Amino acid sequence: MRDDLRLGERFPDIELADHAGNTRRLSELASGDPVYLNFFRGFWCPKEQAFFRLLVDWQREVEVAYAKIVSVSVDPPAVNAAFRAGLDARWTFLSDVDRRLQGELDLRETTDTLNNPYWPASFTLYPDLTIRSVFTGYWFWGRPTMEELRRDFREITREIRADWEVPSA
Repeated sequence: MRDDLRLGERFPDIELADHAGNTRRLSELASGDPVYLNFFRGFWCPKEQAFFRLLVDWQREVEVAYAKIVSVSVDPPAVNAAFRAGLDARWTFLSDVDRRLQGELDLRETTDTLNNPYWPASFTLYPDLTIRSVFTGYWFWGRPTMEELRRDFREITREIRADWEVPSA
C-alpha cells in the first residue's frame, strides 16, 4: 500500500466506472458525507461474501445517517452489478478492470496470481476524503467490524455537523 494512504492524509479523488458502466468520482459519491471505501478481491472470494453480507445488514443505518459506502474491485461492471444485485446491496461498486488504480495505489494482492485482485484494504473518510482510519483485511479479522465503522462515522459526524449537539432553548 502506498505510504501516503494513512491517517490524516487525503485519499486520491479516484475516478472509475460504476456497476452500471458510468464514470464516477469518489468526491461526487461522497457528496458532503462520510465514506466507507473498501477495495475487495472479487465476488468469488468467500471472505468477501461473508463480509459483504455484514455490510448489507449495515447499509440501512448508513443511509439514514447520511453516510456512504463505496466498494472497488477489478471485476468488470457487469460482474459487480450481478454481485451487488445478488447481495441486495444499494451502494456504488466501482470497477478497475485495467488495474490502473490498483497499481497507482500499490494495492495488488501478490499471493493470488490467477485473479490478480486488490489487496483487501478499506478506509473511513471525511467528506473531503481525509483518511480517518485504515484497515487491511488480508485475513478476515483484519477487516473492520461494524462497531468500528459506527465509531468512526460517529466521530466524523460529530466533527463535521455543527448541529450534532441538541440545541439549547
